Amino acid sequence: MLGLGIESTAHTFSCAILEKKGKKGKILSDIRKIYRPPDGEGIHPREASRHHAENSSEVLSECLQKAGVKINDLDIISYAAGPGLGPCLRIGAVVARSLASYYKIPVYPVNHALGHIELGKMLTGAKDPLVLLVSGGHTMILAFLSKKWRVFGETLDITLGQLLDQIGRSAGFASPCGTKIEELAAKSTNYVNLPYVVKGNDVSFSGLLSATKQIIPKGLEDACFSLQETAFAMIGEATERALSFTGKKELLIVGGVAANKRLSEILQSVCKRHNCKFFVSPRQYAGDCGSQISWTGLLESSIKQGVPLEETFVRQSWRLDTVEVMY
Repeated sequence: MLGLGIESTAHTFSCAILEKKGKKGKILSDIRKIYRPPDGEGIHPREASRHHAENSSEVLSECLQKAGVKINDLDIISYAAGPGLGPCLRIGAVVARSLASYYKIPVYPVNHALGHIELGKMLTGAKDPLVLLVSGGHTMILAFLSKKWRVFGETLDITLGQLLDQIGRSAGFASPCGTKIEELAAKSTNYVNLPYVVKGNDVSFSGLLSATKQIIPKGLEDACFSLQETAFAMIGEATERALSFTGKKELLIVGGVAANKRLSEILQSVCKRHNCKFFVSPRQYAGDCGSQISWTGLLESSIKQGVPLEETFVRQSWRLDTVEVMY
């Protein structure tokens, strides 16, 4: 079975084609175009959506060409229906609806966060993990129970990805800033005390953001190092507590921040203490991509026949723990 996935929740417009045979999936193509705002600025939804609209046909064409298939060969079309930026979500939905309507192909709205998890499981082989989802849009600790992903901890304010991006922008970098922060942090070992806020099993990054901005003039590399060590230690503590509570023997990290090597080091040490297997999404597929949408749509196609065009939707706020997973 062949599925096209369309991702457009934020700065990335991506199309991917995956093949599903039984329970196994294979990525045939995954093409992306990323909106780059000016240095020091964040994503402007209107400008990002314009970028997606202008690049959608090229991305789709290249995706089909690389996979060696034609649109008529597709069995399903999936698109990211939320959560995300409204103007950006609508571009992906319009492309999906247009193709599904013209070529009479079943269409599936997919929860973006669920896509991160399902692709991570497919690529790593994790079976029943505790999941740490860390990106620009999410910071959640999750475990699957009774047909839903249940939240065992999350951010109370901004996400880990937003924290890194806002610090990067205050230093004059263009979003996304995670890679630049990681590079600068690796050049320092001088830790500056910063607010460490874990409340129960939830974390709060807003105080850490304000305090880090204040120390940037004293040394950007030290600030980035201290920021990472503090934020990742907070996440590590919350994750370790969730591992103890759930008794899971697998930990899977997904989302754009999963690409950070220092975060993986801290969580690997947590897993060793709990005799737990450690999995992390491959760097190439940790961030937003069409593959996560395509694979989740293919999984959903095993239990339903898509939705009527009039029932396709976009939802800027669509919590993962409200999605019933039936496959």
